[in-house]
Amino acid sequence: MIIQHHHADLPTPTGLMRTTVYRPEMSGQFPAIIFYSEIFQQTAPIARSAALLASHGFVVLVPEVFHELNPIGTVLAYDDAGKDKGNNDKWAKPLESHDSDTQALIDFVQTQDYCTGSVGTMGVCIGGHLAYRAALNPHIKAAFCLYATDIHSDTLPAQAGNNSFERMADIQGEIHFIWGKQDPHVPQQGRTKIYQQAVATGINYQWQEVNAQHAFMRDEGERYDGALAITMYQQAIALFNRTL
Repeated sequence: MIIQHHHADLPTPTGLMRTTVYRPEMSGQFPAIIFYSEIFQQTAPIARSAALLASHGFVVLVPEVFHELNPIGTVLAYDDAGKDKGNNDKWAKPLESHDSDTQALIDFVQTQDYCTGSVGTMGVCIGGHLAYRAALNPHIKAAFCLYATDIHSDTLPAQAGNNSFERMADIQGEIHFIWGKQDPHVPQQGRTKIYQQAVATGINYQWQEVNAQHAFMRDEGERYDGALAITMYQQAIALFNRTL
């Protein structure tokens, strides 16, 4: 499908959240995917991923995940300075603020005449965690989480009893976990911890571990695995076509 995109500045309890909306140009109503970025926010690889998903008949929302900590439109570079800034933002923003961001995105979807109201989530790196976190919201029907960081380690700020790992049982939709076996950010013991929790809670999940490094979906840099990326897009689109 031919697509279009535009910005929407959504009100949240912590300030306006710039969100880029990618959607089919043709008229009609389409299900929505909230696509959560890495710590660098909406870089060119993230924009290309969003456009690819939208061209398969989805409304794709890309929020600025650290909107309250940066000027609107901030995109961090894939360098040491950008990584340091993004990680500092990650540790400064409590999960409760991400939860209210997710609710603002769901509210937006449910008021747009080009949306069906069905919502799924997808994300990479911290965005994989945020896609998982969003799935705690009962409105989220499916989540596709790629190499989600910080779930196993409980390193993101949250109120007592509200960390993402402990709340896994609250997930009502279908969730897919994708991990790189060579990813140092989520080592084997971390993946095992998450897997055992998924089994114990009885959530509806699928699990894949692939021979890849962290950020293998990012089509810039030496860790990119294009063959795997195509497979992941196909699986995500199949999941959202089936559930949304």
